[in-house]
Amino acid sequence: MPANTQISQPLLQVQNLEKRYPSASGTKQQTEVVALSDVSFSLTSKSTLAVVGESGSGKSTLALCIACLEKPTSGTIRFESDELTSLNNRALRPIRPKIQLVFQDPANSLNPNWTALEILTEPFVIQNLFAKQERLEKAHILLEQVGLPAEKSAQRPHELSGGQRQRLAIARALALEPQLLILDEALSSLDCSVQAQIVNLLLELQSSLGLSYLFITHDFAMAAHISDQIVVMHRGHFVETGPAETIVRTPQHPATKRLIYSAKAASAPQILPRELQAV
Repeated sequence: MPANTQISQPLLQVQNLEKRYPSASGTKQQTEVVALSDVSFSLTSKSTLAVVGESGSGKSTLALCIACLEKPTSGTIRFESDELTSLNNRALRPIRPKIQLVFQDPANSLNPNWTALEILTEPFVIQNLFAKQERLEKAHILLEQVGLPAEKSAQRPHELSGGQRQRLAIARALALEPQLLILDEALSSLDCSVQAQIVNLLLELQSSLGLSYLFITHDFAMAAHISDQIVVMHRGHFVETGPAETIVRTPQHPATKRLIYSAKAASAPQILPRELQAV
């Protein structure tokens, strides 16, 4: 990690975040479901924080809260100088473009009836940015940035491969020049070779554009490979946090150990990070 990362101001700072939902059962014993409880962390500019946990641990709820798509029950989310949980929708409008979400399955987040070019120009239309020709030019630049050939601009999502759809989803997320990308299981539906290609793309984009990533995954091997810091979620809580290498070498919490052992069992040892092979 670069030395100046330690002293720079956080881009994102979350403190004591809690999110509760009404219980579906409606019983007296459990009137609420706690999805997040006392979650605190910070993310510095141009760095990657991986949030790792099993299904149902609260990772996606955390992503939605930070992206301002869910309102927390309590706690604070500070992005640069703005405390997001205290802002109404109008005040959030200029901030939302700076925080973009990339989902697990782009087929569900991209309009199936639109071409890639229409999908990429939509953010400019919504924000009333640029003239028509400039929108088209910027869309083609975005395609080039994520490694999609120009001829793909006329194709619809179902005409693209899974990896190409995810590249398109990343390009759309980049359209409004965000500072933070939240990648919510963005690699989990891809096969290993395509995952590696998308990871390389993300690292290149981070280097060239100065992006920060909140990388949400259940895949400990991938988290160890891509992140500077790792936090482990279990039942809505952060149970372990630290530099990626430290967490991988000396896991403390049983949930962390389970995730690491699962990663070892699911992958050939020779393609795991060296630190993970030693656990």
